[in-house]
Amino acid sequence: QMQLVESGGGSVQAGGSLRLSCAASGRTFSSYVIGWFRQAPGKEREFVSAITRSGGYYADSEQGRFTISRDNAKNTVYLRMDSLKPEDTAVYYCAATTGRRWTRKDDYPYWGQGTQVTVSS
Repeated sequence: QMQLVESGGGSVQAGGSLRLSCAASGRTFSSYVIGWFRQAPGKEREFVSAITRSGGYYADSEQGRFTISRDNAKNTVYLRMDSLKPEDTAVYYCAATTGRRWTRKDDYPYWGQGTQVTVSS
């Protein structure tokens, strides 16, 4: 199976920035869509961003603040988060799929362990 490991989470003040990384195994990394989801206490896991061969896509709440990119040579996907808000506080997960749909958590068979992001006001 595909293996994914997130890193880069931590605590930051409102308005600050973080860059999350998702390191993946496998020689066919470039064939996967990589998505980012987040889950706050008491809330459903929600879509944040994904990168496909057509480019990056974002949920409305992240548009203009988050940037997703990938480095296929390093088997790594990045999520840069700028202008962070307290409502961005959550555990962030990366996930991988070879399917044609990638906006729902059920579209992804492979998941990382998650990394905590805490934004203080």
